[in-house]
Amino acid sequence: MPDQNWQFELEEYIKQGEPDRAEKSEAWQTAIGLQAVDGLNTSAYLLDTAKDHIEGKITIDEAQQRIHSYYEQRTTRTENENETKEADIVSARITKLLGEKAFQFSPAEWITIHRRLFEGVFDHAGQIRQYNITKKEWVLNGDTVIYADWNSIKDTLDYDFATEKQFSYEGLSVDAAVKHLAKFASDIWQIHPFGEGNTRATAVFTIKYMKTFGFRVNNDAFEKNSWYFRNALVRANYTNLQKGVHSTTKFLEMFFGNLLLGTEHELKNCYMHIDYVEESNSQSAKQQIPKCQFGTLDCTLEELAVLDLIKKNPTIKQQELVNATGKSIATVKRIMKSLQDKNYIRRENGKRYGKQSILFRLLLKIGWVEKWSL
Repeated sequence: MPDQNWQFELEEYIKQGEPDRAEKSEAWQTAIGLQAVDGLNTSAYLLDTAKDHIEGKITIDEAQQRIHSYYEQRTTRTENENETKEADIVSARITKLLGEKAFQFSPAEWITIHRRLFEGVFDHAGQIRQYNITKKEWVLNGDTVIYADWNSIKDTLDYDFATEKQFSYEGLSVDAAVKHLAKFASDIWQIHPFGEGNTRATAVFTIKYMKTFGFRVNNDAFEKNSWYFRNALVRANYTNLQKGVHSTTKFLEMFFGNLLLGTEHELKNCYMHIDYVEESNSQSAKQQIPKCQFGTLDCTLEELAVLDLIKKNPTIKQQELVNATGKSIATVKRIMKSLQDKNYIRRENGKRYGKQSILFRLLLKIGWVEKWSL
C-alpha cells in the first residue's frame, strides 16, 4: 500500500453516518489493519475494491472475485507483490467473515476460520501443525515464546474451550470480564495450532466471539494497533526468570479496554520491549489512565453492550436491541430493568403516542446524557 491515507478515506464512510456503509467500512479497516501483524501491506487496487463494496456497487463475493482475477492476470510478480497478494486476499476474506452473523464457540470454528482465511494462500490452511515451532520476536530481543507441543494441540484446544464454555460472565464486573477475555485470547493464541496465520485467525475468532456479547468492536484498535496486539500476546506468554521478565496480560488488557470499552490507553510497542525501563515520573504513568472510565461502571458485559448501542443510537427500539445483541426479548427486558434499577436509565414523561420516552444517564465522569424511545 502506497501510504496510510486508506485509514482517512475509509473513515469518511463512518462519518457520513449511514449504518450499512459504516459497518462495511469498519470491517474493511479492521481487515486491512490486521495485515500489519505479519508486516504485510495491501494494494491501492484493494482500497478501490473496498470502496466499491462499501458504496454498494458490488457484493463482498464480487469483491473477492475481483481481487482473485486481478492477481490471476498478473502472471509475473515480485516477492513484495506476492506478499501484497496475500494481504489483499486475506483482507477481503476477513471482511466477509466479520459481516457474517453465524458463529459457534468451538475449536472447529477457529480451524474453519483459518481455512477460510488462508485457503489457496497457505498449503496448510485449516490444518493443525504436525511439528514444533519457534519464532524470533523483536519485543523479546530475538527470543521466542514456548508454543504448545504439536502432540498436545488437540487436547489443549479442547481443554481451553471447555473451560471457557463453562465460565459464567453473569454478574461479573466489566473490568473483570475484560481481564478474563484477554486471558482466554492469550491462552488459545499460545497454542499456535497452525503453521502460519495464527494471530489473524485468533483476532477474527475473538472479534466474532465478542459480538456474541452484543459488542460492536471498536475497529480503531485493530486498524491502528495490530502489531501491538501481537506483541501483547507475546508478552502475555513469555517468562524469563534469569532476566527478571514475567508473563503479563496488562498490555493485552489495555488493548481490550480500547477494543471493547472505548478507553484510550496509549498503546506503544516500545513499552512492551523486555529492555524497556519505565520512567518514574507522572508523565510516563499518564498512559496508564484511560480517558473513558467504563471499567468503573457497575455493569455486566451484556448491560454495557446495550448502553453502548443506546449511546450510538438514542432512538433505538427494543426489537433493534434484540437484533443487534442477538439476545432474546426477555433478556433485553431484564437488562433494561437492571439498568433502570442502577439509575443508568429511567423513564421520562410516561407514555407518548404509544411509546416510552426514556432518559439515559451514566455517571458524571462519563458525561453522557441521551434520550431514546422504545
